[in-house]
Amino acid sequence: MSKQKSKGATWSELKPCILNMDHKQLVKLVADMYRFSKNNQIFLHTRFGIGKDLLEPYKETIDECMYPDVYSKKTIQISKARKAISNYSKAVGDILGEAELMVFFVECGNNFTVSFGDIDEGFYDSLNGMYRRAIKKVLRLPENQQQEFRDRLKEIMISSSGIGWGYHDTLSDDYYDAFSKEE
Repeated sequence: MSKQKSKGATWSELKPCILNMDHKQLVKLVADMYRFSKNNQIFLHTRFGIGKDLLEPYKETIDECMYPDVYSKKTIQISKARKAISNYSKAVGDILGEAELMVFFVECGNNFTVSFGDIDEGFYDSLNGMYRRAIKKVLRLPENQQQEFRDRLKEIMISSSGIGWGYHDTLSDDYYDAFSKEE
């Protein structure tokens, strides 16, 4: 007997089931999903703007992943930190919040390498890539919201002086390509 791979359920199969639910059933489903996981709670709080600082849970994840407690043998988790930014984007799609999380990602990673020394090429490539994405996001903001981010991006670039793997040089090139007209 040959084993066949079972195809997973898809959204197109699930959508009609949801559309057939009445209001009470739908509310119960959302309540069940809310209780099911912390990630669902964070998503719903963010989507509906509930809470004091909607960026806080995403920043906590990014900080834990990009500046881990090395004395507890925790490791850098770049993909998990990126996923936090992606999850925020999916929840609300707020450019200002996305810019904040992207710059924070690079700040945490940069502070880690400044504190603990040389990491590796993949780490620096990730920081450079996120730095570039952050610049693009900042440039999409209204002028009156850009300066604080520009200052933080410049501080990252300046503090990275002397770090190898082309990291500092790439940050400098990206920063001055984007903001040299304003300097």
